[in-house]
Amino acid sequence: MGERELREKLFKEVKRVVVKIGSSLLVEPRVGLKRGYIKDLAREVVVLRQKGFEILIVSSGAIAAGMELLGLRSRPSSISELQAVAAVGQGYLMRLYAEAFEPHGLRVGQVLLTHEDVKDRRRYLNARSTLLTMLSLGVLPIINENDSVAVEEIRFGDNDTLAALVAVLVEAGLLVILTDVEGFFLGGPEGGKLLTLVERVDKEIRKEALGPKGPLGTGGMATKVRAAFMASKAGIHTLVTKGVDPVVLDRLLRGEVVGTLFLAGPSRLTGKKRWIGFSLKPKGTLLVDQGAKEAILEKGKSLLPSGVMEVIGKFERGDAVLCVGPDGQEFAKGLVNYSSEELQMIKGRKTYEIEEILGYKYADEVIHRDNLVVF
Repeated sequence: MGERELREKLFKEVKRVVVKIGSSLLVEPRVGLKRGYIKDLAREVVVLRQKGFEILIVSSGAIAAGMELLGLRSRPSSISELQAVAAVGQGYLMRLYAEAFEPHGLRVGQVLLTHEDVKDRRRYLNARSTLLTMLSLGVLPIINENDSVAVEEIRFGDNDTLAALVAVLVEAGLLVILTDVEGFFLGGPEGGKLLTLVERVDKEIRKEALGPKGPLGTGGMATKVRAAFMASKAGIHTLVTKGVDPVVLDRLLRGEVVGTLFLAGPSRLTGKKRWIGFSLKPKGTLLVDQGAKEAILEKGKSLLPSGVMEVIGKFERGDAVLCVGPDGQEFAKGLVNYSSEELQMIKGRKTYEIEEILGYKYADEVIHRDNLVVF
């Protein structure tokens, strides 16, 4: 099967699409927001909706919009300045989106998120419900990180990661990241080779993606590949392509070979495991032995204290932690039944020894398989 045929086949099954618009597309340095681009994008989104696609937009640009209004020539560096500039710019950005879609009879709605909104299970479900209800009402969600209140500890850090998380949240079939380069190049965009298809986002691909950030954005190709990695683990395809001309959306959804398509992984996490795998920041790390790693990966077993070799970091019962094998590779994440202090006391021991060591026992497992997500 040729690549075009593959894309046509995959995208025929896609209904819900998350589109991330990068700052480089929305903003002209030292000039301001590109109103013409936003209007062109609106026309394109309307066409796609008429074809039956559900669209959600993750938009950068609040800080750049604020910079325009305040007459700033360079991006602020401090969190408080960034928050203030974003507060000024967010309403302006949404006004431009609303004005662009209004002639087409399409209403837009603003959704601002921080990591706090998705790490709590109840708030995660509320955010999901809000977005899906907006779609059912025919409203186009415009999503951004809540830069005006986010601080370093709770911010997503880049809108590529936010877009992947939104795609996971609403169970999209495709994540499209529109940027200012043609796609993912082996060897970099200057003289490198464009890959139009990446079947698996492995360690080598992620290492190859390391590159510089832009003057207005916070990401680079590394964040886009990381977003593709996240989406693939949730069974979502990702397409990274040049979005200078918004009509590229229609072209790519018709199967035209543009940009780089990162294929979804074979498994599709749902429900609670989707939340654990993609919405929770790990608070610590457990180094486990080879036997425990194989039991988890090959037999779907829980992690027992006997398999824990080292406990890294400080965390409480119920927190998310990473599991790392003897080779140093992360292979799972889960919710622990014991704190780091308790695990330091019972690591390497048998389950029947837990109560006599601690004086109590919450569970036989350090992480139950129902609360464990394999990467």
